[in-house]
Amino acid sequence: MADPSLFRLRVWFKKQGRCAMLAHLEVARTIEREIRRAHLPFAISNGFSPHMRISLGSALPVGVGGTKECFDVFLTQYVSPQRVMEQFASACAPDLAVTSCKYVGPHDPAPSAAYPISKYELVLTRPLAHELSVPETVTVVRKKKTRILQVSDFLVDPPQVSADKTTITFSTKAQSTGATMRPDVFVCALLSGQWPEIDAACQSEGHTLGLGHMAAAVDTLTRIDQRMI
Repeated sequence: MADPSLFRLRVWFKKQGRCAMLAHLEVARTIEREIRRAHLPFAISNGFSPHMRISLGSALPVGVGGTKECFDVFLTQYVSPQRVMEQFASACAPDLAVTSCKYVGPHDPAPSAAYPISKYELVLTRPLAHELSVPETVTVVRKKKTRILQVSDFLVDPPQVSADKTTITFSTKAQSTGATMRPDVFVCALLSGQWPEIDAACQSEGHTLGLGHMAAAVDTLTRIDQRMI
């Protein structure tokens, strides 16, 4: 139940550079430290294990950056958005810096559910060798369990390729059940077969193609926007 005495602040930030290698829980801990360093009057939960009242947006895989990530933090006192930005300016790491903020209603959707559509930008170190062919399915392995996802259930539009064939943009959506398609898994399936030497090296090691194996061809993968449907 929402506490009417608290102020719910939605904060937008970027996750790039070295911080793109942080896992979701590491990002959460770092953000909590930044809020403390910014001396914001954050609210604390009740119970036997009190913690900061904070809620992060949808998680990004390790190695995937973001220029429009968000989280909510509940404050016990009103602080103007301008003042919040001033206090964050000296509290944040450059690669995990706050870019904007605003107050939202107590009953607004959580950040993880408010923006089901994500737009990504993939920058390559070399031009595509062939025309892109969108796979019908992707295979996800998690905790020794294998799932096969239908790409059409998650892909919003066909991927767009730049004129020099080194930049690809695409958008995905989360399903109403909360299910998502990892962007790194989709990228690996999308690029499979582009460079036989990369595929061959991966297969010789006995691995499925992963973003780490694409390091020779992939410069960055970044979520550049999140929006409502």
